Amino acid sequence: MNVDLSGARWFKSSRSGGTKDCIEVAFLDTGIVGVRDSKNPTGPALTFTPTEWDAFTASVQAGAFNHPA
Repeated sequence: MNVDLSGARWFKSSRSGGTKDCIEVAFLDTGIVGVRDSKNPTGPALTFTPTEWDAFTASVQAGAFNHPA
């Protein structure tokens, strides 16, 4: 999928603590969600459909990606 991200408004989580080791997210008018590395804002970005993004965030909330301590 080739998506134009030139007009995207990127933001970080309020829980990021202001460090540069974060991801940034952009919700586009088309419904597509962009994700990029905050340390490399001109680098590549991943894009997700709304369905893919909803599945990912539901999995995060369910703890699917938690690592054992």
